[in-house]
Amino acid sequence: MASHDNDIPGDEAPEQHERTYSTGHLSLDKSGEDASGTPADGIPTDSPEAPPDLDSEAAQIVHQDRDIAVAVGDNLVEIRDLTVQFGGLTALDAVTFDIRRGEILGLIGPNGAGKTTCFNAMTGVYKPTSGTVTLEGKPLRGMKKHAITRAGFARTFQNIRLFGEMTALENVVVGLDARHQTSVLGALVRSPRHIREEKTSIEHGMALLEFVGIADKAGELARNLPYGYQRRLEIARALATEPKLLCLDEPAAGFNPAEKEELMALIRTIRDDGYTVLLIEHDMKLVMGVCDRIVVLEFGKKIADDVPKAIRENPAVIAAYLGVEEEDADGAA
Repeated sequence: MASHDNDIPGDEAPEQHERTYSTGHLSLDKSGEDASGTPADGIPTDSPEAPPDLDSEAAQIVHQDRDIAVAVGDNLVEIRDLTVQFGGLTALDAVTFDIRRGEILGLIGPNGAGKTTCFNAMTGVYKPTSGTVTLEGKPLRGMKKHAITRAGFARTFQNIRLFGEMTALENVVVGLDARHQTSVLGALVRSPRHIREEKTSIEHGMALLEFVGIADKAGELARNLPYGYQRRLEIARALATEPKLLCLDEPAAGFNPAEKEELMALIRTIRDDGYTVLLIEHDMKLVMGVCDRIVVLEFGKKIADDVPKAIRENPAVIAAYLGVEEEDADGAA
């Protein structure tokens, strides 16, 4: 998927101070007031110096009542013999593992191990050569990417893929659109349903920005945000689709130690709010510190699946990361 920084349809975006947000019946300028000067409760301004207040009602809509068919601790996602081949190259070789509802599962391995290929095969970016991926017992094979998103998978990417000429809030609202019921015609004629969904999206979007800690940047263009805030915005946009499984692909890439600590806290908060998380990450301190269980890949094959303490002491994992023979790793352990 290509970057969207320069491919937003329509005319060039207006300067930030000219931006308004429409709720279907009310257009706001940067002061947060309508034309008559009346404040608009719950609707964001775009001034980063004056972050909008969130009422308790808006804050409560971060965690949607998702209809999930499996109990906490049971298998939410089952991956069986998943294989991806590119010509004569086998990037993923009969990989099998489960993701349990309510856990943070780490997917790790050296560069080229097949981690992102596994993500892509799960989320419909790649078509698996063989094998199955099921969500709540239902196979996803043959489904288009948007259908997989609606089924309950959401992901971020190694390379940030935001709409650079949209504000932070607008980026999140794009994610919320995945759950809207308004037809194209209804949006064109601004039906009552469309107006309600648009207003709710703004409230929900602000709650999500508050949840990831960047509500005060709601009105800033995504391309102007600091790198760490752009990462948080990607997570907020993924959460906007109300996922049953949130897939994070190297979310700590480029972070300093303090930012990594903050990210660990955010991922734990996301799990505590009822989400299931699949995490690809190279930083072993972060993985060991935040994951409940870890799956390790090497050259496209699964070599381990266990709790962090056992993974840390596993000779095959030590050999994969240190580049030594397993017998030598056994001796070192």
